[in-house]
Amino acid sequence: MSNYNGPKVRMSRKIGVAMTAKARKYMDRKPYTPGQHGNAKRRPKVSDYGKQLLEKQRLRLQYNIHERQMRRYVDKANRMLGNTGEILVQLMESRLDSIVFRSGLARSIYAARQYVSHGHVFVNGKRVNIPSYQVSVNDLVSIKEKSRKLDCFQEAIRSSAPPPYLELSKADLSVKYLYLPPREEIQVICEVPLVIEYYSR
Repeated sequence: MSNYNGPKVRMSRKIGVAMTAKARKYMDRKPYTPGQHGNAKRRPKVSDYGKQLLEKQRLRLQYNIHERQMRRYVDKANRMLGNTGEILVQLMESRLDSIVFRSGLARSIYAARQYVSHGHVFVNGKRVNIPSYQVSVNDLVSIKEKSRKLDCFQEAIRSSAPPPYLELSKADLSVKYLYLPPREEIQVICEVPLVIEYYSR
């Protein structure tokens, strides 16, 4: 399965997570799932498998990654020492496109991926155009000097609110990855243990 390129508002309402600013506005007005039965008082009972599948889709779509990548992250997390669920989200949170988005240098994960792919982003002074590139603690991520005046970056930075593990410099549009964040600091809406259960079947 490839990265999701369909209607973001509809998918956001389906998984209960705003994937873009436009989706957030829409969901504030219509806080229920799409379709003719979306606003029904009684919801059909969801199986354990159905819950696991929903959480897996939620996590995958929030990071805009395809199924094959998701399975690789789960396999890697399983091989590492510690809490598998926490390690999984730390691995995904350390992706270059995630750092660009979380820091406020991009307004959505889709924009972040595009900026990286188009060569606007540097890591420790070197251009990196791979969205899945793993950023290490103490790495400095920055926007190319010639790109800093672009409206997309200036607009994004105005409403930036980076989490504690990212130190943003608005002056030169750079962000330092301070430490691996604990699960409670990672702004992702997902019951991660259910995702681990899904892939353990």
